[in-house]
This record gives sequence, C-alpha cells and structure tokens, in this order.
Amino acid sequence: MLVKVDATRVKETRWHEFAVRFLLGGFITAFAGIIGHKYGASMGGLFLAFPAIFPASATLIDKHEKEKKERAGLNGHGRARQLVSVDAAGTAIGSIGLFAFALVIHETIRDHNTWLVIGGATTVWAGVSVLAWYLRKRTRSSFKRAWFARFHGGP
Repeated sequence: MLVKVDATRVKETRWHEFAVRFLLGGFITAFAGIIGHKYGASMGGLFLAFPAIFPASATLIDKHEKEKKERAGLNGHGRARQLVSVDAAGTAIGSIGLFAFALVIHETIRDHNTWLVIGGATTVWAGVSVLAWYLRKRTRSSFKRAWFARFHGGP
C-alpha cells in the first residue's frame, strides 16, 4: 500500500468526527495526567505515550472506507480492515520512535542544553521511526515471497 497525503479527506470529515477525536485524545491525556499525579511522572508518562488519537482515528477510517465502498455498491469491510491495520502498524512504528525519543530525553536532559536535547531526540525519533518502517516493509516482503514459494511452488 502506498503512503500518501490526501487533503480531500479533510473535507469529507464532519465536524462531530473532529470533536470525537479531540475529546477522546483529551480524555486519554487527562487519564495519563491523573495517573501521573497519583503514581508519579514516570508512570504517567508511560500512559501519555499511548497514541491518544489512534482509537478515534481507527474507527473513523473504518467508517469512511465502508461508506465509500457502499456508495460504489461494494462491501467495504475487508478494505476498511486493511486500512485500519496499516494505521495500527504506523502507530506501532511511531510508538517505537517515541520510545527512542523518551530514552534520549531521559538520559541527556540533566546534563545538556534543553533545546539541543529536544532537537537531538526529535532526530532520533524520526530516524528510528523511518528505520522501523523500512525494516517492517523489507521483512514483510521477504515473508510474502517465502509464503508464496512454499504454497505455490514459485520462487
């Protein structure tokens, strides 16, 4: 699946769908704050690392794709499931990058300039995320080739 930016999707999104994303993200963030207040910043940070917008995003992707396919007279369940799984994989990969970001901050913030640390951590986040995406893509392609060769007798 090709990753691309499609600005027309913003126009297709209704105002209440943006409200759902905002409220769910705010709820998750507030929940992390409550945990942080009760159990300390380290524990709250673990919950704050949860991609707050993912649950709302996944449900909206599912809904929009099903509606789009139904307008074309097709069943969109399979395609919707595929798109949500791609979004989930991207969220997981981004979370790996965020873990690397947090680790850099944790290990260097006390001894170095704050802006330098944040800039370095952001660079690490981007690098780790791109590397994880590349490794997933490469591993998945190798797996597909091996599966095809095993079950279809081809190379």
